[in-house]
Amino acid sequence: MVNALEVPADLLIRRVAMKLKEKYPQVKPPAWAYFAKTGPHKERPPTDRDWWYVRAASILRKLYKSPEPIGIETFRTIYGGRQNRGSAPEHFRKAGGSVPRKILQQLEEAGLVVKVPGRGRTISPAGRSLLDTTAREIMEELVKTRPELERYL
Repeated sequence: MVNALEVPADLLIRRVAMKLKEKYPQVKPPAWAYFAKTGPHKERPPTDRDWWYVRAASILRKLYKSPEPIGIETFRTIYGGRQNRGSAPEHFRKAGGSVPRKILQQLEEAGLVVKVPGRGRTISPAGRSLLDTTAREIMEELVKTRPELERYL
């Protein structure tokens, strides 16, 4: 049985983002999402129109990988980066907390994430199923181009 960690992450995240956009009306970007930067280390807002769904899919995959619940501060660190300070040395800055917080709330409303009081959030069985079925679809497509992968189905 193929799971979400056995297929390329970029293919999985893009496909799950499409499914979130089409099948889960609870997951949608707020009005400010197209104008806001994702953190102080960024100079401009995201240019991809579907970046909210891609980030939501990425968060789902991170929760899938982690055996422990993950909180907002951890996601701020994961999505943070190096801030350009001109001629001064660069320093790491955490990403903003509003984006992962809103996405986790929406995923929780959709039933894909479960809140663990005092510890963060973890993926629900429905979220795990979404990622695993998507991974299987991707693997079936990859087998058509590379037949040697069939033994993993």
